[in-house]
Amino acid sequence: MSKLAAQDKFLDLSDYGRTFGRLFASQLKDTRFTPIHVTLLFGISGLFAIYCILDNHYVFAAFFIVLKSIIDAADGELARLKNTPSYSGRYLDSVFDIILNFMFFMAICYVSKTTIWFTILAFIGIQLQGTLYNYYYVILRNKSVGGDTTSKIFEYKTPKALPGESQQSVNILFGIYTVVYGLFDKIIHFLDQDAYKVKTFPNWFMTLLSVYGLGFQLLIIAIMLPLGLIEFIIPFFIIYTLLIFVLIGIRKVYIK
Repeated sequence: MSKLAAQDKFLDLSDYGRTFGRLFASQLKDTRFTPIHVTLLFGISGLFAIYCILDNHYVFAAFFIVLKSIIDAADGELARLKNTPSYSGRYLDSVFDIILNFMFFMAICYVSKTTIWFTILAFIGIQLQGTLYNYYYVILRNKSVGGDTTSKIFEYKTPKALPGESQQSVNILFGIYTVVYGLFDKIIHFLDQDAYKVKTFPNWFMTLLSVYGLGFQLLIIAIMLPLGLIEFIIPFFIIYTLLIFVLIGIRKVYIK
């Protein structure tokens, strides 16, 4: 089961870990490892990265950040290989991402001269960036023939558990998901309320949009850390957020 039909596939700059993630998932296909186990593993890698940032080992931090992105790609791949999609895994993955993002930024704030308020502003910015990417990407996936529809365009209602997962787990994780992501979703939906009406998004636009994917965002951090640019990470992501209005403007003018 692919996320997209062949004609809708695009060069996703944030998905550089997919090849390695697919290879990793293939090694786990016939084991007792589940996608949830892999999700927990990328969380551990993220925690190692945070520890390395706090201990000023920026090269190692960069390594674990990139490793986190690679493992992050593997849980979905394993779910597809085992044909076991789940809402529990989908929401747990997203909840882990936002928690780790917050911890990454707080760690950077702690070891740099950046103020807490600028750090919070940058965190809000990076979440809005990722939400815009996910908003358009999920629209494309839901309109792509044979695409993965586990993620919904508007997630206001608790979904029915898929075979093999507990409805109670889905309920709990969906509740947490709506709390931590709800406001960001509403802001992006407000800024582009008609995006779901488009027939499809051209490949060039999705590739441009992928600079807001979490993998690419983390790659930027992983590059800046060992280069000694830690003081510029928070200001960069604040300014980087302004690209949201450019991308939405392109969508409204050129993609109907």
